[in-house]
Amino acid sequence: MTATIAMHSALQELNQALDAPRVQGALGPWRKAVSERIAFVRDCLNREGPVASEGWLADRSKLMARERHSLLDRVLTVSARMEQSEVDLLRMEIKRLMVDINHHVQRLHDLAYDDVEMEVGGSE
Repeated sequence: MTATIAMHSALQELNQALDAPRVQGALGPWRKAVSERIAFVRDCLNREGPVASEGWLADRSKLMARERHSLLDRVLTVSARMEQSEVDLLRMEIKRLMVDINHHVQRLHDLAYDDVEMEVGGSE
């Protein structure tokens, strides 16, 4: 659950950095703050481990791993464009990425819940 708390914190800090006031002509501090927060999100995604490696949830777990790799690719792409991209477009792209990461985290929670429910005996 610590990874979930770290991801939540990383996304919250990134959101705050994105929403911070920007001074026209002096966007360096804003870009730096956003870059640092994106790096924290990337680190959280990198630390994410498999939820289920066998049984009926293995395919969903593999799907989650592929989704995580796709999100990591998007994070790396946006990070590489931090200095060149127009700020408003970059901000919108990162906000969309954050929504997708939140959905990914929710699907991870669902997968972990299903794994525990199956082990405990679930409702039948």
